[in-house]
Amino acid sequence: MKHIFLFLLAIGTFNIAFAQEPKPEDTEVWEPQPQKVTPGFIYAPPSDAIVLFDGRDLSEWQKPQFKSEKGTLKEIEQDFAAMDPNFEHGSADWLVEDGSFTVVPGTGAIETKRKFGDMQLHIEWLCPQSETKTGQNYSNSGLFIMGLYELQILNNYKSKTYANGQAGAIYKQKIPLVNASRPPGEWQMYDVIFTAPRFNKDGSLDSPAYITVFHNGVLVQNHVKLDGPTAYIGKTYYFMHPQKMPIRLQDHDNPVRFRNIWVRAL
Repeated sequence: MKHIFLFLLAIGTFNIAFAQEPKPEDTEVWEPQPQKVTPGFIYAPPSDAIVLFDGRDLSEWQKPQFKSEKGTLKEIEQDFAAMDPNFEHGSADWLVEDGSFTVVPGTGAIETKRKFGDMQLHIEWLCPQSETKTGQNYSNSGLFIMGLYELQILNNYKSKTYANGQAGAIYKQKIPLVNASRPPGEWQMYDVIFTAPRFNKDGSLDSPAYITVFHNGVLVQNHVKLDGPTAYIGKTYYFMHPQKMPIRLQDHDNPVRFRNIWVRAL
């Protein structure tokens, strides 16, 4: 009887240890799906905006050293701590044509040469049509504010994925209030108000990040508090970082297009 008890105890301990190993799908939320609404249309930069792309070239952009796209927050934090301040950034090499630029799959992310903290941000993007792609594989990219906090870019017009991973979501954190996606092949836009987190001198969090997002003019994130930087696997937490950092756009092996990008520092 004692042997049976020890055997069952060992199996239980193994199962608990195994169950605690985080997986990407652990943080996917599939239900409820946001209600679908039909959005209205576009506008130009105000006079005090910093224009990051005006349709001509990528002179405001470069290749990043810090990509922040590993699995867990611990790995991301380690990469951040290991950055070389003397790193020489290469030129952004995505394709510029017809007043927009397109992700060149496999070339890697690009980031702004300028750094931002609190901001108002406008960006327009287009998901190419595809007969074969679905879910997270259908025109996936990401807008990484401060290089750490991802607002998902994805086709979600009639393509279902987990709710906290769809367009308008703060990836793996905040589900959008509604699904304001246009069909693939049509231009979409985000208007973002972002409040950067503040840290105390000892590295502890003084105040978290907040974000408000309009997707195609429709409110999808209403001054929501972020739990920390974006993590693909497991839970997130805050770690100390500069008050201003670049904006990054993700190469997720999909030829997503961008245009009319501008920022107002707040």
